[in-house]
Amino acid sequence: MKKPAADRILMFLKMRGEASSLLIAEELSITKEGARKHLLNLAQEGLIEPIVKSEGVGRPSTYYILTDKGMSQFPDTHAEVTVQLLKSVKNLLGENALDLLISDREKNTHDRYEKEISKTKSLEQRLDVLAKVRSKEGYMAEWKKEGKDYFLIENHCPICAAATECQGFCRAELSNFQSLIGKDYQVERVDHIVSGGQRCVYKITQ
Repeated sequence: MKKPAADRILMFLKMRGEASSLLIAEELSITKEGARKHLLNLAQEGLIEPIVKSEGVGRPSTYYILTDKGMSQFPDTHAEVTVQLLKSVKNLLGENALDLLISDREKNTHDRYEKEISKTKSLEQRLDVLAKVRSKEGYMAEWKKEGKDYFLIENHCPICAAATECQGFCRAELSNFQSLIGKDYQVERVDHIVSGGQRCVYKITQ
């Protein structure tokens, strides 16, 4: 069943970060006027807001981004319970126990992903598999190539509250990607949801 236009616009903005009414109209296969109507309704609900960007010669362009309320339409999985459990582990068993918990999760995740990519032969095949697996887990992942560099992009973080409470989750994720992508490549996080970014982006260079 096809999602309502408003939901598709919110999803598109979540994936893209920002978009003009023309881009949104093309994505939804509707008229620009129809897109503007949906955007106006979403703005009135406080889910999106316009930003004006100067792009050289000519009039500034208007783009739309999600507000905090709009971002909340893509919830953190079991956020409150997870944070409470992490705090309990830290308080009852100490910081070392929390580190051990994260290390165990990191190893299990690595082993599971490694099994998935074991038959791949190229970096692009590995990125295809990683994006697919991460998307199934709620990260809305994709990858792209710009020049000689590759970018693994996660448009959502389903464990954002846990990662905010304990940065070890983010360190473990970066470590896993570096190991899985291989020693011939350097993996660098260049955007970070927990640090205020709209998404997590990993730059991969040879």
